[in-house]
Amino acid sequence: MEDTYKTIQQKAEGLYKEKGSKFIAYAYPIKSEDEAKEIVQGLKKEFYDARHHCYAYRLGPKGESFRTNDDGEPSSTAGRPIYGQLLSFNITNVLVVVIRYFGGTKLGVSGLINAYQSATQDVLQNADILEKTVDVCYQIHFGYHMLNDVMKTIKDEQPTIEHQEFDNSCTIKLSIRQSRADVLEAKLTNVEGLHLENLGTI
Repeated sequence: MEDTYKTIQQKAEGLYKEKGSKFIAYAYPIKSEDEAKEIVQGLKKEFYDARHHCYAYRLGPKGESFRTNDDGEPSSTAGRPIYGQLLSFNITNVLVVVIRYFGGTKLGVSGLINAYQSATQDVLQNADILEKTVDVCYQIHFGYHMLNDVMKTIKDEQPTIEHQEFDNSCTIKLSIRQSRADVLEAKLTNVEGLHLENLGTI
């Protein structure tokens, strides 16, 4: 099972200049569409005097969810070339925003495509790209008297403990690599009286 994907470690910056126009590129690791929207809005406020704020993002381990935006540039001359570079670098859970300051000379369709592509290429070459695993998240609820059985399974399968609360009734949130999730789930399901909830992949 393919359960890894590439993303970027942290925010990165890039730049491309052409005939007086300046294309400032920013790349961000993101986890949701809302996060992407928030970042774009923040950049529009920060660079309020720029002519265009174009962007593209990919989300999901296989890049299942994506969006492109030309922000007033001719159709498919900005968002698409940015998105094309996300595909070329084979990365996901990433947002790239390219901010354009117009230099007075029109670049034409092919010039724009090249400029947005080059700015994106620059920012992604400056980014730290890393490989991550697709993890499945579980929440388990059980009585305190079952703690030993549960902890033995956790010790054997070694999922990451994201959060835990121990009282008369206990709650633990776990995550584990997708290719090993079935074994963990089967073992936990065998613990009598334990309630297991699959929270999906992260």
